[in-house]
Amino acid sequence: MTFLKEPPYKHGTVGRSAIVLVNLGTPDAPTRSAVRRYLKEFLSDPRVVEIPRAVWWFILNLIILPFRSGQSAKKYASIWTREGSPLKVHTAAQAMLLRGALGERGHQNLTVAMAMRYGSPSLPEVLAKLKADGVERIVVLPAYPQYSGTTTGSIYDAVFGHYGAVRNIPELRFVRNYHDHDGYIRALRQSVQAHWDAHGRPDKLVLSFHGVPKRTLMLGDPYHCECLKTARLLAAALKLSPDQYVVTFQSRFGKAEWLQPYTAPTIAQLARDGVQRVDVLCPGFTSDCLETLEEIAMEVRHDFEQAGGREFHYIPCLNESPAWIAALAEIAEQHMIGWPTQMVAAQHDEVKKDAETGRAAALKLGAAD
Repeated sequence: MTFLKEPPYKHGTVGRSAIVLVNLGTPDAPTRSAVRRYLKEFLSDPRVVEIPRAVWWFILNLIILPFRSGQSAKKYASIWTREGSPLKVHTAAQAMLLRGALGERGHQNLTVAMAMRYGSPSLPEVLAKLKADGVERIVVLPAYPQYSGTTTGSIYDAVFGHYGAVRNIPELRFVRNYHDHDGYIRALRQSVQAHWDAHGRPDKLVLSFHGVPKRTLMLGDPYHCECLKTARLLAAALKLSPDQYVVTFQSRFGKAEWLQPYTAPTIAQLARDGVQRVDVLCPGFTSDCLETLEEIAMEVRHDFEQAGGREFHYIPCLNESPAWIAALAEIAEQHMIGWPTQMVAAQHDEVKKDAETGRAAALKLGAAD
């Protein structure tokens, strides 16, 4: 094993801390070539598709990429903004606002960076830059409230894979999930309540989570259970009875059975059963993206109306809502306990003085710097 060459150790420096907010990713542009490149990276991850590699290579490269890239590019084009991909725009804004919120809480000498598991800015690229900037402590904060091996687990793989070739590894802390965090549930409740205050209440609230193959549940993935707990806590916060909401799973890919009930057919059936208005919230997505803006707000809306439904409301993701930024700050802060990010001036001066004393001692012993 060959490890990457490290820059000479610098004595007397006070290492920085960082939070890396990691989302799934997005193509660089709504074009066939960019989408193909993105899909190839995403669907080549064995955490995402658990079938024999040789079989999957054939399906991916000879069937999916040639035929789906163009279709997906058209869908991305339908939601693309002047600033770029909604997912990247929202995640970047969240990172910036999180830094401000933590600063207001007294955290100093702290970097907050955005990274993508697939696409750019890539997680290894961001981690390498943080190292170059003198960061010695990192909290990895996935944008996924509910843990799944297909999402959060894949982020862990990427982090461990990157540092597998690094000699001087920073202190690492990982946020595993926050599906039942008070701040997260509070932010969801405020989002729904604000929509209802402005537009009235629906006949049925649909809580649509991203689906995963049912096989993962049978093999011990806790995702399904965490989604249901989020839904239960949110329903309690909104004072909903069981007949006022339903939990569904969207974005099924392939022919295998996924977690059910499926979102699109469930909502169409609600319309056929006489439900006139549905409101749809996607609690598992913290930033609006293709799966919410196109799949839910366009495709599923069309299905509902075609089946006889009268009024369809899509409630946006948490995005940059103040309650969500406050929740992110709480979650991040809970994972920085013991780190020197909250110091009064006297404490900061003492740490700096101690570092300078250490540097002087090292130079006296012959250190280069």
